[in-house]
Amino acid sequence: MSTGKELAAEKMRAKGVDATAVKIFENYWDHLATGATGMIPEDTITPLTTPDTLDENMVADDDDLAALELTVQIKLNGGLGTSMGLSGPKSLLPVVDGHTFLDIMVRQVLYARHWYGARLPLIFLDSFNTRETTLEALKAYPDLAVEDIPLDMMQSEEPKLLQSDLTPATWPANPDLEWCPPGHGDLYPTLLDSGILDLLIDKGFRYASVSNGDNLGAAPSPVLAGWFARTGAPFAAEITLRTPMDVKGGHLATRKADDRLILRESAQTPQDELVYFTDASIHPYAHCNNLWFDLVALRAKLEETDGVLNLPLIRNSKTVDPTDADSPAVYQIECAMGAAIESFEGATAIAVPRSRFLPVKTTNELTLLRSDVFEMGEDFIPRATTSPLPVVALPKVYAKMNDYEARLPYPLSLNDCRTLTVEGDWTFGEHVDVIGDVVLGPEGGKIDGRVE
Repeated sequence: MSTGKELAAEKMRAKGVDATAVKIFENYWDHLATGATGMIPEDTITPLTTPDTLDENMVADDDDLAALELTVQIKLNGGLGTSMGLSGPKSLLPVVDGHTFLDIMVRQVLYARHWYGARLPLIFLDSFNTRETTLEALKAYPDLAVEDIPLDMMQSEEPKLLQSDLTPATWPANPDLEWCPPGHGDLYPTLLDSGILDLLIDKGFRYASVSNGDNLGAAPSPVLAGWFARTGAPFAAEITLRTPMDVKGGHLATRKADDRLILRESAQTPQDELVYFTDASIHPYAHCNNLWFDLVALRAKLEETDGVLNLPLIRNSKTVDPTDADSPAVYQIECAMGAAIESFEGATAIAVPRSRFLPVKTTNELTLLRSDVFEMGEDFIPRATTSPLPVVALPKVYAKMNDYEARLPYPLSLNDCRTLTVEGDWTFGEHVDVIGDVVLGPEGGKIDGRVE
């Protein structure tokens, strides 16, 4: 009788998933079957508190520009933004003045090419959910491709596993829901199996700068490219001081067992230790998921490990149909690309200004980015006009974009705001200025003009 692992592997092969991805999945299935949860207890790590620091006012020199010429920009673009009620690629959500995340990412790269004179290819890591729509949208930028380097690569897919017996889930009502992406840690085998890693190295590229597609702060940076080149490190991560809006994000720490830098996500933290995880006085830096790695060093590591980096498991508990809480409980096996930091001896990190980390995971962050707190220059990099950034907290009624835009159809003025806490169902007019610390209670209503 076939085991859950065998059934899942057969299902993946039947769909044409790359052999390396199947091998990685089988490795994670073994960990899952032995009860592995991927947890990283607090007493096994030492917080990272004294990293290298990037001076925000540094100006690129010739060595920095030379390093940027050897750099490729990679953007994670596999998400649908389902938590925000989206059904298409999150990168196609309008963010500022009608420009989508994708528009802004592309224009940042095109500007950097012009300003710094670098080739700077841009490659998207797409999923089966986002590829077709993304490539269609990119047709608006016919000059984006560099030589014969593809504009995208597609991460693999894997079966969701029933929690009851770790066999592949079936869902005849919508068979697509039986599958999920394997997390952005799939970047590394995808680079190898697609042939893009070899292609980039053959064309003289040496470094990769990788970041989330919803982080518009991670624009091309010759200063960071030069810093990474000078370190000689095979791998590096950008981190930044945490704020109240990102205490639940991942952070780096040193593993006591071997003194390696590791990434710990909230899903890898025991529930009774989340108080340490979220305490900025213990773990002061947030992991930006802005990574740098040496393409040659990555290829050597993948060749050494037969394509399997064995990144730490992230076991996510879901239902096979995310919109139906009564559908079968499943595990989605994932791994984070930032976790690869522990695979490379000599890996390092650098503390960067908050301007490099502008993630939009919820409508809270979207409200900030759309407000007058940010201005966008000709380089298409959003820059804050005030510091520290206001903290916005919206209730669930604003979580989905249709509901959000019905209640908040216009940008807010938040330049003079410290905190905005909305508890009820409020609708905001066209010219709303939020001053100081504002709490809008559970009664709901309409807001026009100045509120303080």
